[in-house]
Order: sequence, then C-alpha cells, then structure tokens
Amino acid sequence: MSERLKGMALCALAMVTVGSTVVASKVIAGGLPPFTATALRFAMALPVFLLLLRLTRTPWPRPDRRDLVLLLFQAGLGSVGYTVLLILGVRWAPAASAGVVAGTLPAVAALAAVLALRERPGRYLVGSIVLATAGVLAISWPGEGSAWGSKSAAAFAGNLLLLGAVVCEAMFILLNKRLRVSVRPLALSTLMTAFGLLLSLVPALFERAWEHALPNDALIGVAYYALVPTVLGFVLWFAGAARLKGAEAALFTALLPISALILAALWLGESISLAQIGGAACVLGAVGLASLDGRSGKGLDPAAAPS
Repeated sequence: MSERLKGMALCALAMVTVGSTVVASKVIAGGLPPFTATALRFAMALPVFLLLLRLTRTPWPRPDRRDLVLLLFQAGLGSVGYTVLLILGVRWAPAASAGVVAGTLPAVAALAAVLALRERPGRYLVGSIVLATAGVLAISWPGEGSAWGSKSAAAFAGNLLLLGAVVCEAMFILLNKRLRVSVRPLALSTLMTAFGLLLSLVPALFERAWEHALPNDALIGVAYYALVPTVLGFVLWFAGAARLKGAEAALFTALLPISALILAALWLGESISLAQIGGAACVLGAVGLASLDGRSGKGLDPAAAPS
C-alpha cells in the first residue's frame, strides 16, 4: 500500500472516531453533568498524552506570556467550551443531527478566518457557507418529518448549542494561527488537555456529581471519549495528515457527519430522517468547497484535528 493510501485510510479512521463523539456525548449526557464529564475526559486522556510525549521525546513548549494567554483561550474554547456545549446540545438534539452540525466545522472555521483577517471571501467559501447553512436548516426547520428532530423548542435549542460548540472549535483553529511560535501537534494536544482539565475542575466541583449515583454507561462513555476519539483519533489523524496534502486531509472531515448518522442508527437505535440525510449531503458539499478554498489559505488547517 502506498503512503498516500495509508494516509487516506488513517484520516478516514480518525474521522470515524470523531464522528462517534456525538454518540458518546449522548450517552454521557444521560448520566453526568457537562463540566464533570469534561473534567473526567481530560483527566483520563492527560496521562496518555504525557506518556506519548515522553516516548516520542517531543519537547515541552515554552510559550511567552502572550502565547500562554492565547493557549488558555484555546483550551477554554476548543477543549472545554466545545465538549460542554456538545454534551448539552445532544441532551435535546438527536445524535444524528449533532453529527450534521459538527460537520459544518470547515465552513465555519473558514468564515471565522475571513472575518478576522477582513479578507474578501472567495466563491468556494461563499458556496460552502450557503451549503453548511442549508444543512443546519434542514435538520432544524419546523415541519421535519421526525417527531423528535425538529419542531420542539428543545430540539432547536440543542442545535443552537451544537452550533455554538462548532464556533468554539473554529475559534480554537483561528487562535492557533495567531501563536508567535508554533507548537508541535502532540505538545499542543497535551497542553490543551492539561489546561482543559484545570479550567473545568472548578465548575465540575460546583456540580457536586459525587452526591449522586453515577451511571456506568455514562462513565464508560467518558472513558471512550477520552481514549478513542481524543487520543487514538489524534494519533490516527496526524499519522494520516503527514502523508497527504493539506486539502486532501481536510476532505476527510466529510466523514464526520456520515459516521455520526450511521453510529446514531446502529448504536443508539435512532431513526434517520430524510431531512437529516439531506442536511448531511449539504454539509458534505460544504466540506468539499471549503477544502477547495483552503488551497488559498482560508480553509480548515489539517493540523487542527476536530476535537
């Protein structure tokens, strides 16, 4: 097998694990408060990342004060904010719909970059934003055939929270581009995990989860989220992205909504509606256009794997 094919396979597997986070979050949301689950996720993942740092002899970064502040904001948004909003969102929105919303990340990240840099968006980006918006509207617009997917205020609020999670991740990517000294991917993920743990601990203490029985399913869901999408997904993504061009790697983010739809049906037994399939199709088109736009520097940075 050629190195390019290996890279494609590894990136595909990575995105399947990322797509499974919405399903795991659905399980977690049924038994754990969001900040408690977030703190547990990072507490489980951090020792593994530290071990990987040692095994690979990756140097620990020494950011200056400005970069340290940016890294803290990155952790607050992309690590804590994304996880908390994802867990809250899937309490009311179906996991399949959550996968569609999460799949809009390339378009949202590209739009955030254009707004921050005050550049005129290209036609590919405009098309990507239009398709991503259509995908979200397809799963949220009143009149969707499924009873649980659309018309209730709770489902709509869940989709808004999920969109907020995507915005947090997009800001993470944007802030990463603002660092004066680039941080190696493994060191960055370790830092984000450590800072995410610190930032989520105090809110988790206020949730006082230890006063209640913690369901085994939710705890297993947290362990899965910490070790499979967070750690294994990271390893797979960067091993694959190293063998591909940036635009090629970014295209594999299209597998996120597909894997989420399939896993929601197989794992959670959710019924997949035509609106969700249509929304996923729109998001796939948005990912493709965002990848094309990424060749001019505005697209999703392949070094920033989705959380």
